[in-house]
Amino acid sequence: MLTATSKDGTKIAYDKAGRGPSLILVAGAFSYRKFPGQVQLAKLLSDQFTVYNYDRRGRGDSGDSSTYDTAREIEDLQAMIDEAGGSAYVWGLSSGAVLALQAAASGAKITKLALHEPPFVVDAAGHKPPSDFAKHVTELIAANRRADAIKYFMTQGMGAPSFVVGMMRLMPGVWSKLMAVAHTLPYDAALLNGYMDGKPLPADLWTAATMPIVILEGTESSTQLRHGAQALAGVLPNAQLRSKKGLGHTKKLNAPMIASELTAFF
Repeated sequence: MLTATSKDGTKIAYDKAGRGPSLILVAGAFSYRKFPGQVQLAKLLSDQFTVYNYDRRGRGDSGDSSTYDTAREIEDLQAMIDEAGGSAYVWGLSSGAVLALQAAASGAKITKLALHEPPFVVDAAGHKPPSDFAKHVTELIAANRRADAIKYFMTQGMGAPSFVVGMMRLMPGVWSKLMAVAHTLPYDAALLNGYMDGKPLPADLWTAATMPIVILEGTESSTQLRHGAQALAGVLPNAQLRSKKGLGHTKKLNAPMIASELTAFF
């Protein structure tokens, strides 16, 4: 394990492996650098890239601050880019894709960017979270109701059926891992706040992100995820959409397929 120091002094833990151009992996909600799918993806990519697989703040071995601001997470990613030599390729998954996109639009030295199913809700099709989603997630965590926050985030935020949460509670080792990072769910909710209201994406919000961008979506994914990915491809200045069965992320990461797509793009 290595560490980088973010602008506010927070220590960000990461693993580094491989040779070649620098590639940073940015996980989504519930994920961290030791998440099995993340570990497998990093290992596969290390054949072609120098892979930086890090814990977002508050997760795993990374530190945290007393108050959260999305700007601090952008600074964390910038710290990782600095560790990688000042510029890097970046892959972001789900809320991690939103974080990576915001960093790119703010001027981070991302040379190429892969955005994997950012959970934007851009129309009335499919599931739409409640209007007070971010507020309620934050309240549940503030009340130390981690299990309730997990269920609420998955069902009301991600649109998962309630029985899926029940199954996860019975799977050995799964629920404890979710509980260990549940306190960071308000961070993901804050990143997504304003982008899950069923409204079209602003056409000029990320125009500064002019690097080559690929948006990955699974053809088996939900309507809301697919429409969000397609809408994002339409507003970014230099983006291509890659739709393929097996690229969906809500059940299990298909690390070999993702690695193949990223290797071809980067």
